[in-house]
Amino acid sequence: MKSILLIRHAKSSWSEPSLNDFDRTLNERGKNDAPMMAKRLVKKKIKVDAFISSPAKRARKTAEIFSKEFGMKKGEIILAEDLYGASQDAFYNVISNLKNKYDQVAIFSHNPGITDFANALTDVQIDNMPTCSIFAIKIDSKEWNNFKTAIKEFWFFDYPKSP
Repeated sequence: MKSILLIRHAKSSWSEPSLNDFDRTLNERGKNDAPMMAKRLVKKKIKVDAFISSPAKRARKTAEIFSKEFGMKKGEIILAEDLYGASQDAFYNVISNLKNKYDQVAIFSHNPGITDFANALTDVQIDNMPTCSIFAIKIDSKEWNNFKTAIKEFWFFDYPKSP
């Protein structure tokens, strides 16, 4: 059994209009939400073997905050260029190429792709993944290259403003 935590990056800043989209950083709300959401996972005793992130600054920073809460170092985050502006095929490609030694992975990416991908995985449908939300699934497989065809089971959905 393997599991995936799809995590949309935390709230980003629009305060510097001259920055291109790729270089936008987190705003204050994002800097507060990311550790809060990571702590929720730790409190649930969810283990994460690998953190995979879009290289965009806001996604990468969110992954760094999460990995710190899990006692990992920034340098251990795997950057996957395909996760920036990712299509469903890009997500499938990144996941199917994961090392099988990882049983639980956290993937940090962006909308609209991450919401579209989450909705393609199970019967559970969400209108929108808010910033710093987590859509988690489990799959009945021992190998990531079987991910696309493996039976997937919805695990949970959580977001900063959830009750």
